[in-house]
Amino acid sequence: MLDLRILMNIQETSSKLQTKIARPFLKWAGGKTQLISSIENSLPHEVINKKFTYIEPFVGSGAILFWMLSNFPKMQKAVINDINADLINTYKVISAKPTELISVLEQIQKEYHGLKSNEEKEKEYYYSKRELYNTRQTEKSTQAALFIFLNRVCFNGLYRVNRSNLFNVPKGRYINPTICDKENILAVSNVLQKVEILNGDFEQTLPEATKNSIFYFDPPYKPLSNTSSFNSYAKDEFNDAEQIRLRNFCSKLELKGHKRILSNSDVKGKDKDDNFFDDLFVDYNISRVRARRSINANADKRGELNELLITNYNTERLLSLA
Repeated sequence: MLDLRILMNIQETSSKLQTKIARPFLKWAGGKTQLISSIENSLPHEVINKKFTYIEPFVGSGAILFWMLSNFPKMQKAVINDINADLINTYKVISAKPTELISVLEQIQKEYHGLKSNEEKEKEYYYSKRELYNTRQTEKSTQAALFIFLNRVCFNGLYRVNRSNLFNVPKGRYINPTICDKENILAVSNVLQKVEILNGDFEQTLPEATKNSIFYFDPPYKPLSNTSSFNSYAKDEFNDAEQIRLRNFCSKLELKGHKRILSNSDVKGKDKDDNFFDDLFVDYNISRVRARRSINANADKRGELNELLITNYNTERLLSLA
């Protein structure tokens, strides 16, 4: 027979999960939390006011996913995808084995925080875990824990790999970083029970669409300069040819009657003669919104820039800052 205190603890944890709002479990370069209000203004009411399917082919940290899950009860189905197998493994482990993941993370957190008075030992620990992660020979829960640890401790939450698919981001400078956020992991696991999780090319998401669907695309952004490319989230580069292939896929969605929102960098803001996206999506609605970029070793080069929101339906036009 269960001890009364244990039973009460289980009930309290269950109650907390019902009210706890899941939020992104990763720091993510280009995360979309700051664009939520603009995306909300761009949502097609004819879709979200009845039962609908939400599909995110480049899920990243899932900022929009978690916001949609907590704010739109008429969402009948959610599908996420990413080509980054390590990222998707982490989502799947959180969904299926959250307590196992938490156990590994708590041990890593204890070990790392025990070194906080010794910067050299911290670096040694970080790079040893990075090397272990890059072997990709640990079991799935440990690999997911290493993914989260590296994300929490590396420079700016940046995920970057080389052509050999080796994670190569250096250690960041943080004091006592949170490595294991137990409550949020459990909350994320709870909401992911409603989500289908795929790993592969963005085009594989099309068969998952239902009659009333909306796609949100947040692909690796087109770099604003030769030195600002942080889009190597997989060993294969997402170049201009891939941006064009994505546009063609968006055209296919339109033919099938599906609504979609796409975000990307505003290259025209850097070079007024660069019409890459204006020409590529000439037949669609393009809005320019303000967003903050934070990836730069030089703080003076961080700041607000325009980003694009592109839809294939008429919306209440956002204020253009172009």
